[in-house]
Amino acid sequence: MAGARRKSLQSRQVGSLLIFLCVSVGGATTIRYSVAEEMESGSFVANVAKDLGLEVGKLAARGARLVSEGNKMHFRLHRKTGDLFVKEKLDRESLCGKADPCVLHFEIILVEPLQSFRAEVRVFDINDNAPVFLNKEPLLKIPESTPLGSRFPLQSAQDLNVGLNGLQNYTLSANGYFHLHTRFRSHRPKYAELVLNKPLDREEQPEVNLTVTAMDGGSPPKSGTAHIRVVVLDVNDHVPQFLRPVYRAQVSENSPNGSLVATVTAMDLDEGTNKAITYSLAQNPEAILKTFQIDSQTGEVRLKGPLDFEDIETYDIDIQATDGGGLSAHSKVLVEVVDVNDNPPEVMISSVSSPLPEDSPPQTVVALFTIRDRDIRMGGKVTCFLREDLPFVIKPTFGSSYSLVTDRSLDREEVSGYNITLVAMDTGPPSLSAETMIEVLISDVNDNPPIFQEDSYILTVRENNIHAEDLDLGENAQITYSLLPPKNGDLSVFAYISINSDNGKLYALRTMDYEAIQDFQQATVRVVVLDDNDNRPMILYPLQNGTLPCNDLVPRSAEAGYLVTKVVAVDGDSGQNSWLSYHLLKATDLGLFSVQRQNGEIRTLRQISERDPMMQKLIILVQDHGQPALSTTVSLNILLVDGFSEPYLQFQDPTKHSRKVNPSTKYLVISLAILSFLFLLSVTVIFIIHVYQKIKYKEKFTIQEHFYDDCNFSNNLVQGQGNGSLSQPCPYEMCSATGTGNSEFCFLKRFMPNFPFPHATGEIKWSLPLNSERNKSQRSEGHDQVSDD
Repeated sequence: MAGARRKSLQSRQVGSLLIFLCVSVGGATTIRYSVAEEMESGSFVANVAKDLGLEVGKLAARGARLVSEGNKMHFRLHRKTGDLFVKEKLDRESLCGKADPCVLHFEIILVEPLQSFRAEVRVFDINDNAPVFLNKEPLLKIPESTPLGSRFPLQSAQDLNVGLNGLQNYTLSANGYFHLHTRFRSHRPKYAELVLNKPLDREEQPEVNLTVTAMDGGSPPKSGTAHIRVVVLDVNDHVPQFLRPVYRAQVSENSPNGSLVATVTAMDLDEGTNKAITYSLAQNPEAILKTFQIDSQTGEVRLKGPLDFEDIETYDIDIQATDGGGLSAHSKVLVEVVDVNDNPPEVMISSVSSPLPEDSPPQTVVALFTIRDRDIRMGGKVTCFLREDLPFVIKPTFGSSYSLVTDRSLDREEVSGYNITLVAMDTGPPSLSAETMIEVLISDVNDNPPIFQEDSYILTVRENNIHAEDLDLGENAQITYSLLPPKNGDLSVFAYISINSDNGKLYALRTMDYEAIQDFQQATVRVVVLDDNDNRPMILYPLQNGTLPCNDLVPRSAEAGYLVTKVVAVDGDSGQNSWLSYHLLKATDLGLFSVQRQNGEIRTLRQISERDPMMQKLIILVQDHGQPALSTTVSLNILLVDGFSEPYLQFQDPTKHSRKVNPSTKYLVISLAILSFLFLLSVTVIFIIHVYQKIKYKEKFTIQEHFYDDCNFSNNLVQGQGNGSLSQPCPYEMCSATGTGNSEFCFLKRFMPNFPFPHATGEIKWSLPLNSERNKSQRSEGHDQVSDD
């Protein structure tokens, strides 16, 4: 029968290790899975897409992801297939301890649209831990006078597994004095008691060795042993007795170490050393030994470590009282941990939609989050709200899950983003709260037309930008600029300016001369052509022909302040750009001459001495006041002479250290003589030709009337065909003037029609100013259409 029971337990254990899926259908769907612990990483759990009713590939398209309620995610989702896998090996004892069932919670988040599904995985226990005795060699001292049936509790074996895989029973090795009885306790593992079957006789057997084996219900079962040494004591016929078999106490979880929990008392009727009682925490789990301590003389039980109601709510402490003769008795102290509100609520953000389009309608989901308060009893109801008045509102979804939705319309141009503070507060006492910040950016939509900063602009050609602003962002804020035709239909403005369609910069299509055109207006943009400093100063005097420098003569008898010459320059610009100043850049002797800054006059600074070189070279800088300033230099050669009767046209170049006359001067004089001869010859020939032509003109005048008789003007007139074209390629207009004192015959000039005609009439008008009567009659008869051109 025992074999059949064990087989049945093994069958149930195998069945509990199978992976199964349980999907509950309701208002708030929760997907439940089960796995066995110690499954290898990558082990298949279930197909989430199938359970959610989604097609293969939808999870990847909707950006599915897992969000754990704890600090660590133990599973991995394959988005393409929808399969859920174990991320790492699961140890149920590390995850949940002695808690049963062991359930791991997480959420499956889908976006586009935003959607959340709750899921949980129950981790089933496998028999991976054997029962263990903390004290493998306990010592029992039992008086020989102990009556039959006396019970001696043994320490409980510790098994980290739960359920069938946990501790099930104990066995005792064969002996003639004791048998084993297994007992059950609430919130505690099973423990065994030694029951005395045969009276002890110290003189016959002073010591008894026993072996206790703890067995679990796994398949195959695992076990742990402890070797008990029983020492038979001399007669001590009274066992200590506790005043109460069970002591109860309540302790707040925030009580400090050393706080008194309870006081136990035991009595012994013996005398002497057998009456002295010592208290101890015997046969207790390690968790109790770390949390509580007892005074061996007074029996006061005090806190040794911290309490946490959220971890352990009750403690079952075994107290042992031992007299001087080695007899002992046991009692219990049941400690109830009182919950206090010492944990603020926790806000766990599952998903946030950011950026959020500014045209999102009200009730658009912005974020999903969950609130958890570990103080289940004391914290009471948890409320969630927003700290500031924002266009958002919190709505509960299911359980402790909430969603943040829009409450009214958004406008990115007014507020481009929000820092939303979520506040979760419990009811206490004392009331505790927690805050979490969510940043939501508002994305732009094209809901604003471009707006010019000004209704009209007065721009300059030098730096002419037209700027418009659009309150939108990105592509919606890209502005295209264009020029509209003027209302008066004048399109000539487009020959001067154009606009960049991307940045609104106006460009000049042709060179603008301020001296020719100062301003023009196009639509609402008035373009004023400002003068730009684009002309260098031009030297009018002295002339700079590039061949011969200008020579000025100064008598050596000149006093200080003597006017030598004046540099004359002009600038084609206007305003400040045309203001000129004159500066002495270089000189043979800087202390001899000066240049007036405003008018360019060159004067002597001192009286000329005999030691001054005859030749003085000056370089004058002429500069305008534009930005940037432009300048021109002019070179002057000044000869210091004793009188003006001497020829000082040739001088030595200061850059050449030679006393010889430049040979190019000789060739220059010869060239000038030849050019003068050719000029006189040309004038003579032109005069002779002119006299000859005048004589010929007088001879031809006598045949003028005869020439007009033979000339048929109608053959030279071309009638238009309505389209402005000519029937003959070379029409000419002839005229003669007879009203002057000396009759002249006008040269023939080619008639060039002006196309297109302003008013197409199909006619070409001619002008023949002839004074002869015959011409007048021809006009009246057949040439009424001819008019003055």
